[in-house]
Amino acid sequence: MSVRTAPPFRADHVGSLLRPPELLAAREDHARGRIDDAALTAAEDAAVRDAVAMQREAGLRSATDGEFRRTSWHMDFIYRLGGISPADDKIKVRFHNEAGDIEFSAAALRVHGKVRLEETIFADHFAFLQGVTGDGVTPKLTIPSPNMVHYRGGPASIDPEVYPGIEEFWSDLAAAYAEQVRRLGELGCRYLQLDDTSLAYLNDPAQRAMITERGDDAEHLHLRYIEQINAALDGRPEGMNVTTHMCRGNFRSSWTAEGGYDFVAEALFGGLDVDGFFLEYDDARSGGFEPLRFVPPGKMVVLGLVTTKRGELESKDDLKRRVDEASRFVPLEQICLSPQCGFSSTVEGNVLTAGEQAAKLRLIAETAEEIWG
Repeated sequence: MSVRTAPPFRADHVGSLLRPPELLAAREDHARGRIDDAALTAAEDAAVRDAVAMQREAGLRSATDGEFRRTSWHMDFIYRLGGISPADDKIKVRFHNEAGDIEFSAAALRVHGKVRLEETIFADHFAFLQGVTGDGVTPKLTIPSPNMVHYRGGPASIDPEVYPGIEEFWSDLAAAYAEQVRRLGELGCRYLQLDDTSLAYLNDPAQRAMITERGDDAEHLHLRYIEQINAALDGRPEGMNVTTHMCRGNFRSSWTAEGGYDFVAEALFGGLDVDGFFLEYDDARSGGFEPLRFVPPGKMVVLGLVTTKRGELESKDDLKRRVDEASRFVPLEQICLSPQCGFSSTVEGNVLTAGEQAAKLRLIAETAEEIWG
């Protein structure tokens, strides 16, 4: 079995990590005016250095900054696009877990002007990460996919006076993302991940019903979303490896959507112009491996078999058995291993400890070594 020299790696992870207590305290102090911007940045820098060291020690060949400088995985990026701002109203999202349901309220967004790129978003985040990863570890940047700008609020979030027709909105959004990708390439980014809930949510009949109710074509929206990601990556720099993570929701160890990838699989795996797919496969709500039969040669599948929702450690034997099951539908050569999601998609984080987080990453690295060498 060949060694992976380009991302995604045999042992990898989605991106976000639990915020350490010192960083959470610094964020609180900054919000209350007790420390200035420079002091907060110093606390973030120290936390990122420690996070990179932890990932290296776990045996990973890629490292993120844990998304430590963000409040959420997506809105910190989206609000920095020109023409987009927080809206006055709130979006209520219901998350599920074994104990019941919890509700998360977040600011909605408003497309109030032409969508454009006004700055290279997260350029400073990536530059710092790149400077502390060191030899043998590839810095990985995670950003939300362009679909998240639309899925979050739908047509109602777009000012009809700015965009009387939806096609110009899609065109401007793709152009802004394509320029962002180009600029990241100039900074030296060789591993970029587009995080996306829409393409996973649309597998859930309840989500499709919601999309239909708001006036979108739920049966075909995934085709538009695939097209948008491809447009964003059109002309991407040579040598940049791009993956996508398709998430069913992740907030305080809870989720939103359920169901396998069957509804989008054929169009998605056959048509999305990325190098690898991070897929959630940590429990029964994830469905079976059968959709992987649509993955074409040359594309990597990163199986998220290790849950980030709880601290209990999976067994190597179980992980190997499930990898073997997946290899009935996609060749073992095209499979990698990772956690099912990030550990802290929002600043609150999931319900497990930093020690349990590190143990799961070590487990992934050790299991991958035993499977692929």
